[in-house]
Amino acid sequence: MQSLPKAAGAEQITEALRRSGILGDGRVAEVTVEKSFPTLLSYFFRLRLTYEGSHDGAPQSLMLKTGLVGGPGGEWEGGRREVAFYTEVASKMPGGLVPRCFDAHCEAGTKAWHLLLEDLTDSHLIATTWPLPPTLEQCESIVRTQARFHAAWWDDPRLGTTVGEWPDAAAMDQFMKRLVDQFALFAEAVGDRLSLERRELYRRLLDQAPNLSVRYRSHRHMTIVHGDAHVWNCFLPRPGGAGNVEPRDAVLFDWDAWRLGVGTADLAYTMAMHWYPERRQQIEGRLLDSYHDELVANGVQGYDRRALQEDYRLSVLWLITLPIWQHAGKIPPVIWWNNLERIHLAFDDLGCRDLLD
Repeated sequence: MQSLPKAAGAEQITEALRRSGILGDGRVAEVTVEKSFPTLLSYFFRLRLTYEGSHDGAPQSLMLKTGLVGGPGGEWEGGRREVAFYTEVASKMPGGLVPRCFDAHCEAGTKAWHLLLEDLTDSHLIATTWPLPPTLEQCESIVRTQARFHAAWWDDPRLGTTVGEWPDAAAMDQFMKRLVDQFALFAEAVGDRLSLERRELYRRLLDQAPNLSVRYRSHRHMTIVHGDAHVWNCFLPRPGGAGNVEPRDAVLFDWDAWRLGVGTADLAYTMAMHWYPERRQQIEGRLLDSYHDELVANGVQGYDRRALQEDYRLSVLWLITLPIWQHAGKIPPVIWWNNLERIHLAFDDLGCRDLLD
């Protein structure tokens, strides 16, 4: 088991719960690690709490998330981005769509970080074991939750001012230069497993990047996107309800890749990147319909279903570059290689090549 951070101490948790307003005169007397486990880039501790004194409404358990010692990720920024999400974004929006966070901290010098999150183990579950897709009903719940989150920040005037930032022209140029360099390294590493046709496709995308970026630079019909919105980063309510937590809808978690962008970036990542053609073709259109219906129901105006479809195709086009970044970040090939094949299949199905003409 990875070493337990100081943030898991009884005194530290007591202070965090008091700052959050859910613990009064009582205090946390003892903290027990009930379970701990790694994920690809992080490490989790499920903490069982014992109190002294009055603690009505205080949680009986919490999840502590921190960095995975020695894990992959290359230049991945660890939890700094997720700490920023909970301090800059989650704290400024209605509750329920993301886990409640009681403490979020990142040390500038050491880059050590932690999140103290509500424990949804008893009330929620992850739909399936990776890589099995969820049922249609589960997918509907996930996509509608994404839409409600996106709608909450849709064209919000705080975007790019007090929440997140828009990259300027110099930053976008630097990004494209890095992409060109990373593609060269990727193509060399993959060798003849990347066909001449696909190499030419990437060259056309890189050449057309300024034109393809016009939609993003408009800063119109934009929101906060998750950035890693696969279905296993969403908790769904347990059937029939469980635990002593009030019933809630789906909850989106793992926010270390959030950014400002087009909402369809999350939809394309959910479906086109992770699903094989038969399943995707069966339910893709219906889920896009559901997403659009939910946007409209939550106040989004002037964004019709056709605009959503075009944004979705453009998002799929850009996603063919993601396996390049995953390779650069030393993500295991079992992830990026399968992502590469699936996203190219979706690229072909949706006629994304036409966007390069």
